[in-house]
Amino acid sequence: MSERVRRLRPALLALCALAAACVAAPETDTTPAPSPPRVHHPTQRQPSIILVLADDLGAAELGCYGQTKIATPNIDRLAREGARFTQFYSAAPVCAPSRCALLTGLHLGHAPIRDNAEVEPEGQAPLPLGFPTLAQDLLAANYETACIGKWGLGFIATSGDPLNVGFRRFFGYNCQREAHNAYPTHLWRNAGIVPLAGNDPKTRKEAVYAPGLLLDDAEKFIASNASRPFFLAYTTTLPHLALQPPADALARYQGRFPETPYKGGKGYLPHPEPRAAYAAMISRLDDEVGALRTAVDKAGIADDTIIVITSDNGATHDVGGVDTVFFDSTGGLRGRKGSLWEGGLRVPCIVWAPGRIAEGRTIDSPAWSVDLRATFAALAGAEPPNTDGVDLVPLLTAGAALPERAFYWPFPGYGAQEAVREGRWKIVRRDLATRAKTGEIKPLDGWQLFDLATDPNETRDLAAQHPEIVARLAEIAAREYQPNTDFPLPGRE
Repeated sequence: MSERVRRLRPALLALCALAAACVAAPETDTTPAPSPPRVHHPTQRQPSIILVLADDLGAAELGCYGQTKIATPNIDRLAREGARFTQFYSAAPVCAPSRCALLTGLHLGHAPIRDNAEVEPEGQAPLPLGFPTLAQDLLAANYETACIGKWGLGFIATSGDPLNVGFRRFFGYNCQREAHNAYPTHLWRNAGIVPLAGNDPKTRKEAVYAPGLLLDDAEKFIASNASRPFFLAYTTTLPHLALQPPADALARYQGRFPETPYKGGKGYLPHPEPRAAYAAMISRLDDEVGALRTAVDKAGIADDTIIVITSDNGATHDVGGVDTVFFDSTGGLRGRKGSLWEGGLRVPCIVWAPGRIAEGRTIDSPAWSVDLRATFAALAGAEPPNTDGVDLVPLLTAGAALPERAFYWPFPGYGAQEAVREGRWKIVRRDLATRAKTGEIKPLDGWQLFDLATDPNETRDLAAQHPEIVARLAEIAAREYQPNTDFPLPGRE
């Protein structure tokens, strides 16, 4: 735990006690946060934007990305009617830094949150002041803004409170650790706790399915804001562990796969049919996307709405009963969540925008979640933000080529790693924490080089054959890295 996070702990304990007195009912309390001054832009109707951010969804876990065992008809339909990226990346291989980079448009060499950092009793290291977000961009452009789902970037009343970074409404899990359970004791609405009576994780009493409440709230938000542009960040917890699909979703897969009951352990819940359960959770995610699409249709705003579906990082490890090998969750890509191999970073990305994007487009140009802030600002007619990303609108609408650029991932977690991609080439180095203990890490030390055009699964290290390419990409890493005392990267600090 960093010193800054450690200093926050007493204050957060006090905040928890204070917030516990603020009880709100999920069905009735829709009180927004106070509204800041708005800027009027006299233009045609701005499109509403719905961002569906899945949790641990692998690059090949959707039918439109080659999945054959799990049904995802609603997402597949949006892909057929819109655009599908084949080389889209998350900015980080785990939750909190990925979400930070997406919101700020800053890659991990510049972003303030670079790894998960738990803060007791509930929450994560807060997004600090001085880092504008895409929600603030859209709020200034007259958008109604809401985050419904999982947060993980700061406890209530800290600088990282969603209401302090551009969202006028929040409903969901503040803490990503609490979000490991689909039947929690409580959620949060703005600054108030919402108790979920009947849920008791200690005894496995499961009365109120939290993802169902989140979906209901999102549908109501869409319906109540149909007359104005809105931004909805729907940060679902699916398909993240634990294996807790609702009965109707599970029934679709029961008896379809060979199963070995998962007995639980290491903090994960048991399940008698783990493969069926995991498939059911992805299909439940697909159901949610279908419900959001239906809500847009019912509100009569399909022609004025853009839906973006992506994931915070690559597929999870084979823990807690998950079998990503069986489902080929990465489509053969090396690595899983927590690694800078392609399987930890490559994620689905689908953009649906009737009348703006030609149907059935497949986009092979590399892009990443860092681009979404600039893209959303352009769609909204907001002031172009100063970010590490690029505006994808010309690519999406007219097929314009993206500028030549590099992607950089410095990640202090999972032993500390670093990677750079430029064009077809990617360099990766790992185990920096161990190497730092044994001596100085030199700029060209430990890099592996892969040609993604011919070897997307990263099986052949070409560093010895192309030292000049390694040196060029390593220089990009050195140039793009800014020190961060809360999340230091061994060899860079």
